[in-house]
Amino acid sequence: MSVITISRGSYSHGKEIAEKVAHTLGYECISRDLLLEASQQFNIPEIKLVRAIHDAPSILERFTYGKEKYIAIMRAIILKHLQKDNVVYHGLAGHFFLQGIPHVLKIRIIADIEDRVGEEMKREKISAEDARYILKKDDEERRKWGLHLYGKDTSDPNLYDMVLHVQTMTVDEAAQIIASASKLPSYHTTPRSQGILDDICLAAQVEAALVNEFIVERVTAREGIVHVVIRALSKEEAAIVPRVTDIAQHVSGVKAVSVDVVEAAFVWGMER
Repeated sequence: MSVITISRGSYSHGKEIAEKVAHTLGYECISRDLLLEASQQFNIPEIKLVRAIHDAPSILERFTYGKEKYIAIMRAIILKHLQKDNVVYHGLAGHFFLQGIPHVLKIRIIADIEDRVGEEMKREKISAEDARYILKKDDEERRKWGLHLYGKDTSDPNLYDMVLHVQTMTVDEAAQIIASASKLPSYHTTPRSQGILDDICLAAQVEAALVNEFIVERVTAREGIVHVVIRALSKEEAAIVPRVTDIAQHVSGVKAVSVDVVEAAFVWGMER
């Protein structure tokens, strides 16, 4: 029993590989469909979630906290699904959200740029020049996204347990390698590793419940005990602490809450 995340660029056969791995292992396979679930649950236009997890933050977004709000919501939805185990997730951000959890097998799929250009040309019926421009732009957006939010390039091999180049190997062979690796003892779910995931998941649920009202600096959880750090003006602390506590206590699994307010010289209005 384990969780597998597969990160890939456009036209790298990552979706096909993920589906074959899930079929081989009898696991659930999830990806973009979680965007619709998050959109419906939090009443947010799906296009805003798509842009939040794909496009690099604009200069304005770096000050208004807009993109971070949507990412917090997607993170909560993704972690809730992966918490139940036996899941293959292919899509953006899984490798960032699940760092430090022992039973998560993190895979990066890469493909030759010319093969990707060829696939883009066929699908979109465009020239090689246009296809190459689009792919390079997409790759650069994802690189900037990771650097801004997590300080790491999405292509950094240190984020993954395994990087597979699907040039000489087939999709079936890549899927077989991943399925076999997931059965190694290192990636078996244990009470300790499940506890780590449960804590991270609970913290994410609390953050998602708070982001519409507050700028959340950090949320941590340990066996139901939650600590929240909010960024705000110090004069607002007396009103903020009880409100944050009330919201957090209504999240399933929370046993106790502590709140700290970090002084901010100013707080820009949050995007609604």
